[in-house]
Amino acid sequence: MLVVQIKENESIDKALKRFKKKFEKTGVLKELRSRSAFEKKSVKRRQQVIHASYVQKMREGEEL
Repeated sequence: MLVVQIKENESIDKALKRFKKKFEKTGVLKELRSRSAFEKKSVKRRQQVIHASYVQKMREGEEL
């Protein structure tokens, strides 16, 4: 259960923003979306490989 303490003289918008950040970090929505449809292990693995190669290319570009 997420709890966000509202500080003195803090607007509701800021508190809501902090709540949304905490909620996003928990990964609940990401997990829910991944469970909504079955995905074969081979497809999941292929996506991981593609993502890893993308990240590697981005890091190589940073070094240059």
